[in-house]
Amino acid sequence: MSPEERRAGASLASIFALRMLGLFLILPVFSVYAKTLPGGDNLALVGFALGAYGLTQAFFQIPYGIASDIFGRKQVIVVGLLIFALGSFVAAWAPDMTWIIVGRVLQGAGAISAAVTALAADLTREEHRTKVMAMIGSSIGLVFALSLVGAPILYGWIGMGGLFIMTGVLALAAIVLLYKAVPPAPPPHGHEKLPLRRVIFDPDLLRLNVGIFVLHMVQMAMFVVLPHALVDHGGLEAASHWKIYLPAVLVSFAIMVPAIIAAERKDKMRPIFLSAIGLLVIVQSGLLLAHESLWTLALWLLLFFVAFNVLEATLPSLVSRTAPPAAKGAALGVYNTTQALGLFVGGAAGGYVAQNFGDNAVFAASTGLVLVWLLVANYMNFPQRRQIAAANQTA
Repeated sequence: MSPEERRAGASLASIFALRMLGLFLILPVFSVYAKTLPGGDNLALVGFALGAYGLTQAFFQIPYGIASDIFGRKQVIVVGLLIFALGSFVAAWAPDMTWIIVGRVLQGAGAISAAVTALAADLTREEHRTKVMAMIGSSIGLVFALSLVGAPILYGWIGMGGLFIMTGVLALAAIVLLYKAVPPAPPPHGHEKLPLRRVIFDPDLLRLNVGIFVLHMVQMAMFVVLPHALVDHGGLEAASHWKIYLPAVLVSFAIMVPAIIAAERKDKMRPIFLSAIGLLVIVQSGLLLAHESLWTLALWLLLFFVAFNVLEATLPSLVSRTAPPAAKGAALGVYNTTQALGLFVGGAAGGYVAQNFGDNAVFAASTGLVLVWLLVANYMNFPQRRQIAAANQTA
């Protein structure tokens, strides 16, 4: 990659990571904090407060993506970060669960994921795009693991209000980073009529959107039941779960990198992509059949993060290559909408299934969903790199 591409990837990954803190930092401690607020003993309200973020993300990703095609990526990212910061400050002030929900709704309304990934695609050549998407995708896994480590400590120091204020301040800092570190964005497409119908109903884009929905639905459903599995079967106190999460994420990065390089340089996207989905099937099946010890749980978590990081990197890259150039932001908006819906549905459905049918039912349902995705993905057309496609045409 060129120095400008490296700078674009690192700075956009940092902006994305700062943004994702708003989701991940509260997960390990929110249920404890909610009990101190009026309405916090209502588990339905607590669950809605957690899920409201993903729900409003789903509503706003497509409009933000389309707006970034028309008005420019950076302008839309700034608006989203300001709305997110406002939501963070409202949640920090909130005197009860109702206002917490208002803050979370506003946080989710700052839905910049589509604009950030579209800008990353704009600023990188096709042969390096998956690497940059890997940087952005890896930032999600790293922030998730660091949040599990840091959230209980920070909560003890500054409380939940302090956590919300910190995420708001970091969002404002991300605006500075956007203009100081991210290379200039290409001009917007203007008010060109966008082929949104084609974006929504394109068969290959549909298959990719099914994939990101299933991936994040399974992720959230898993983490409804895994924390208490680590306690009940692994004998590991909640405060020590980072000892499993953090090494698993870091080792998974080291395993992921050669796979991404092979996908890009050797045009092995199809076998690597399908193999990662297959690995996800193995993980869910393994959790269903054997999760009775700390070591088996640690193994399945490591393999999950390997598959998750490979797919998190390759999916948006494939969307950006498959989408019509004038509707790249719109396509990534649809993609990020289905991602957010997967987070929301996975958390809600995972909790319902676990409560009524047990942990194994969650893993069984996840296995079935990933098998369906593998079948769908098997019929997908994988776009070749332009250099390889041109060479094939010449031959």
